Amino acid sequence: MTDQPLWQPTAERAAATHMAAFMKQAGEHRGQAFDAYEDFHAWTVDDAPAFWSLLWDYAGVIAETKGNRFVADQDKMPGAQWFPDARLNIAENLLRRRDDGIALIFRGEDQVRRELTFAELYDQVSRAAQGLRALDVQAGDRVAGFIPNMPEAIIAMLAAASIGAIWSSCSPDFGVKGVMDRFGQIEPKVLFTADGYFYNGKSHDSLDRIGDITAQLDGLAKIIVVPYVDEKPSLAGLDNAVMWDDFLNPHTAGEIVFEQLPFNHPLYILYSSGTTGLPKCIVHGAGGTLLKHMSEQLLHCDLKWGTRFFYFTTCGWMMWNLFVSALACEATLVLYDGSPFYPDGNVLFDLADEEKINVFGVSAKYIDACAKGGIEPAKTHDMGSVESILSTGSSLLPESFDYVYEKVKSDVLLSSMSGGTDLCGCFVAGNPVKPVWRGELQSLVVGMATDVFNDDGKSVRGEKGELVCTRSFPSMPVEFWRDPGDAKYRAAYFEVYDNVWRHGDYCEITEHDGMVIYGRSDAVLNPGGVRIGTAEIYRQVERLDEVVEGLVIGQEWDGDTRVVLFVRLRDDAELDADLEAKIRKQIRDNATPRHVPARIVAVADIPRTISGKIVELAVRDIVHGREVKNRDALANPEALDLFRGIEALQS
Repeated sequence: MTDQPLWQPTAERAAATHMAAFMKQAGEHRGQAFDAYEDFHAWTVDDAPAFWSLLWDYAGVIAETKGNRFVADQDKMPGAQWFPDARLNIAENLLRRRDDGIALIFRGEDQVRRELTFAELYDQVSRAAQGLRALDVQAGDRVAGFIPNMPEAIIAMLAAASIGAIWSSCSPDFGVKGVMDRFGQIEPKVLFTADGYFYNGKSHDSLDRIGDITAQLDGLAKIIVVPYVDEKPSLAGLDNAVMWDDFLNPHTAGEIVFEQLPFNHPLYILYSSGTTGLPKCIVHGAGGTLLKHMSEQLLHCDLKWGTRFFYFTTCGWMMWNLFVSALACEATLVLYDGSPFYPDGNVLFDLADEEKINVFGVSAKYIDACAKGGIEPAKTHDMGSVESILSTGSSLLPESFDYVYEKVKSDVLLSSMSGGTDLCGCFVAGNPVKPVWRGELQSLVVGMATDVFNDDGKSVRGEKGELVCTRSFPSMPVEFWRDPGDAKYRAAYFEVYDNVWRHGDYCEITEHDGMVIYGRSDAVLNPGGVRIGTAEIYRQVERLDEVVEGLVIGQEWDGDTRVVLFVRLRDDAELDADLEAKIRKQIRDNATPRHVPARIVAVADIPRTISGKIVELAVRDIVHGREVKNRDALANPEALDLFRGIEALQS
């Protein structure tokens, strides 16, 4: 780590943030000003009911009633009930603006550009909600989307939420089995789909898979098809299917009936990656989702009225759910569907300039790929509107911090975030009033009792350990779908520490009260009894120009574990003795001899989930001759076969 931050806000910029304003208000509430963010964060944890109540008021949550009780059974995980007497509707909060300002800007590669005003969005949701009611959709029914990241996905979700139906979505690049593993468990009553999608300049059909999917779904009453790649797609062979316009046309826009529902009324069903079996169906409540997202978007992302907010995501990733909630902050959402590298690696930076994006969100792998590809927006683009760059999906390498500040934009808040589907939000994120330190996630998130436990279950600083959360929070899952007695729920988070959420990341809280994440704790290597996070090796090997990306596993060998590194190389690179020596020296010099792999193997591809995360555990199973239970959870399952029976790993 360097002894100087890469960036820090000016006093004027920090003072103009929601974070500064809320800290001041909270200080007045408790009768003592906060001297530093760390003091404020401690208060949000120690007096969590007061914090979440004050945030409710600051964010202007719209509700029939807030209730006088802010939490019941606060010390129970699971079991805490936040705002147990409140009644509200999240769609009403996301549709609070109803003017001629731009709500949504949609770009589908180089094929489509559309805008919707807040008034137009409201009216479309009104008609869609009436359409769902005409299909007898009621509170608690499931409404699903197999759909690109386009305006109709947001409209359908908001229409469902206005009634109290539960929304769940997959991106259209999922295969039939991947969709059935998810929707087959929840049995949606209505399914929204597009006829296809664009990727890498080509159109891809969705309706052939929709026929296979819907033939297997019990209880499906209607399929609504949005034309996207074809103005008049054929619905032949699809029973109970209707075009989007025909679904809306019988209904005239008017005042939406927003059902006022309990705080924990189910809103979303999200899914675990499902690489070790059927995906777990994680149910999130409307009130907890709203408060959690507004705490992050107002305070940590500093979204304001009119902020243009972009996140590169599909509808199959929880970042889509978090992204859409920015409507409650009265921000403008910039949606993009397609490849982030078509027609070339500048397309998203072009988008930032053309649409005047203020908050620009991508994955860590995207930033790394841009760096490897020699893309330098600081030389080729204005980037003047961009105030913050958000990154998540995996650990952001220290060299990626360097790349952003040297090659993208020097005066920008780089916010590396980490959390997940499990909480539909973050434990660690950016912070507009704090400096950015190289290689560190900037800040512990408000209201979250985020901590690190060592092997003895003790809280530590400056040491590696397990990421935990020691107190309840509003966006904990309501339940897992069809999980009697919360057995799967408890096993997922509470099996290791009693009444403490164990998240499954191996990490360290730094001297700056930021965090470094070293990988998933279930993938931690243990050669000779020394715990090594896989990201510690990735940080070194991916600095080399010859290496595009790596994947590390621990192979059981001779009664111990040996470190095996797989590398995907640039097209013009070869894994010869010289490159092997270079890789080993890089790791030894910058980590420890324990980190140096016993074997290095070049592979043509690395398997990853549909949301883009590499699957170390699946590769470990293949190497050890164990079958992967659910290959359909992967974007490129054929890549797993590259790791079977590798000769170099037999001796």
